[in-house]
Amino acid sequence: MAKTAIVTGASRGIGRSIAKRLAADGFNVIVNYSSNADQAQEAVNEIRSTGAKAHAIKADVSDPEEVRQLFEQTIETFGRVDVVVNSAGIMPLSTIENCDLDTFDRVVAVNLRGTFLVFAQAAKHLGEGGRIIAFSSSVLAKSFPTYGPYIASKAGVEGLVRVLANELRGRGITVNAIAPGPTGTDLFLKDKTPERIAKLSRLAPLERLGRPEDIANVVSFLASPDGGWVNAQVLRVNGGFA
Repeated sequence: MAKTAIVTGASRGIGRSIAKRLAADGFNVIVNYSSNADQAQEAVNEIRSTGAKAHAIKADVSDPEEVRQLFEQTIETFGRVDVVVNSAGIMPLSTIENCDLDTFDRVVAVNLRGTFLVFAQAAKHLGEGGRIIAFSSSVLAKSFPTYGPYIASKAGVEGLVRVLANELRGRGITVNAIAPGPTGTDLFLKDKTPERIAKLSRLAPLERLGRPEDIANVVSFLASPDGGWVNAQVLRVNGGFA
């Protein structure tokens, strides 16, 4: 039986690229989405057009019942869960002084609480050889103004990665995070001026934005047998950005 991967936030951007790459690697793929059913189905259709198997499941990662159902429906659909990639996230920008509390709470709910809930279900359902991959961000090292809520949520994610890796001792399951640098996705480009985007593009020594495929390549490695000795790490996939 083919192995199965759940990719949250997979209807577009980095998540979509990850879902397509893991399908190409031979996984059955669950394309999770929270609101855009059409884009999720497009991703599923792209994967199926290659002969691989994929299925879309709606779930808000900040909702414990929906996350539980995401895993149950995955098992009903494909019979197992082997790899979990939690790439769902939001990034509204605001100074700490001017950020309203509802925005802060929503960022923490999706990025940090969502990771916690997905981790909990992954720990329940994965077996020997399982892979759990979370998403942090390379902006933690930069402390850019207006990134306060986002950086706070991702710092928490990095803490959870190391704790869960220790809690899964002896079970043969790895837990890691990827911390992308600036990557040309809708999430990153939103609310940024062309000048700001150009400046961020030049920060890495390679002097370009990352591509979703750059991140998907590293997820592919971590999900493969070759990545089996990497555990409790945060891989900063950023072209030298930080």
